Amino acid sequence: MKICSLLPSGTEILFALGLGDLITGVSDLCDYPLEARSKPVVSRSKIDVSVLSSNEVEEEINKILAAGDSPYELDHEWLSTNPPDVVLTQDLCYFCEVDAATVDQAVQGLPNQPRVVVLQPKTLPGIFETISEVGEVCGAGIAAAALVDGLKKRVRDVEETLDSVGYRPRVFSLEGIDPIVIGGHWIPDLLERAGGARGPYPPGSPALRLDWKEIRNYAPEKLYIDLCSSDLARGLREVPWLAAQDGWLDMPAVRSGEVYLIDHVYFSCPGPRVINGLEILAQLTHPHLFSGMIPTNTVMKLDPFKAKDCPPDEIARCFHPLTSLPA
Repeated sequence: MKICSLLPSGTEILFALGLGDLITGVSDLCDYPLEARSKPVVSRSKIDVSVLSSNEVEEEINKILAAGDSPYELDHEWLSTNPPDVVLTQDLCYFCEVDAATVDQAVQGLPNQPRVVVLQPKTLPGIFETISEVGEVCGAGIAAAALVDGLKKRVRDVEETLDSVGYRPRVFSLEGIDPIVIGGHWIPDLLERAGGARGPYPPGSPALRLDWKEIRNYAPEKLYIDLCSSDLARGLREVPWLAAQDGWLDMPAVRSGEVYLIDHVYFSCPGPRVINGLEILAQLTHPHLFSGMIPTNTVMKLDPFKAKDCPPDEIARCFHPLTSLPA
């Protein structure tokens, strides 16, 4: 069997199921595990988010869409000369990866039609179902069942530890800055399961754009900034915009230093590592109950004393790598 995975979560799932050797093509965003980077790239983004701000990315996407184009380039020649048996794609976010409609159109002319599997989980249970679906389609149903069972156990361990928790703080997740975008789909699910109070957006909610005043009025006690397709370095470049907003210093999370930058890989990719994201959130939300959940170089924390007198354009220097949390 030859499998072409055009989204990072699909690639991550395939490797987790021991199917990495069957992958014949990937997208340019498929960078985990390390072996994925050696696979032929079949789909590329026309926008390099690593060097542009969120606002600049927005402008570039609007230009592309206004011209009637797609933000992604699909290698039609490769598909015709290396026809896969299975193609993994998505319909969840037009801006995150090439969409199913584009893939369907690209494979129409192939002599042997590949099976196009559309992955679009919107909640944590939906991610588990996606893993099971990939396993069944690709002949690894037993491995998928074992993987899902292990992931579910880790979720239960977190939830059982939180059974006796009395107070659950107001938490909020941002996956976009300027424009502001909430962490939607499975993110509200993770926030609640990690011990946060039930927020204004239930599990499965889309990634909505908000006005800053909505966040200010919600007054989160813990603010998690896990920007989609962004590492910590890009997050540091984006936070000055937040710090310049009216009421930033008055937010409970800012006053107490409970503002965290988190590497997006544990949140924006709906594969097995989302459970690592749950565990990270659990430790950040209830550090007296969890420890050892946060990988090195994954989280940065705001220093409230430095932030109090810091100009917005210098707020990045008020964040420091998180090494430990008080119990």
